[in-house]
Amino acid sequence: MDLPPALLQFLGSLVAILALAGIAYWLGLGPSPRLADEAAARVAADEAVSGFTPTAISLDRDGHGALMRDAAGRILLLRPHGVHFAGRILSPYARAYRDGAALVIDSAEKRYGAARLEVDDASTWVDAIEALGK
Repeated sequence: MDLPPALLQFLGSLVAILALAGIAYWLGLGPSPRLADEAAARVAADEAVSGFTPTAISLDRDGHGALMRDAAGRILLLRPHGVHFAGRILSPYARAYRDGAALVIDSAEKRYGAARLEVDDASTWVDAIEALGK
């Protein structure tokens, strides 16, 4: 059986693409994670900061992150990082401001960066984050 070179190249490429898709699936690579509800946010918060028990939770409308406050007044910012959520307790150097309907939070950490969330009570969170620096 004599196959044309173009067909062999096509079949080889197809096999390589399927192999890469299989590896990506095996590694758990995929779409960014979403927080479906407060229970999911609580689990993600505990994974990010062991023992963090939120008393107030504000989820992003699309599930791309959350802001949480605990009984001690600490504020935890959750945002997607790969297929998981990364969380940081905000320091007194953190800043927040409103940008239209969105809340932009600068964690003041170069490696963590800023997050943009659409939450219902953005003004309340701006005040709470700004109060950390006082």
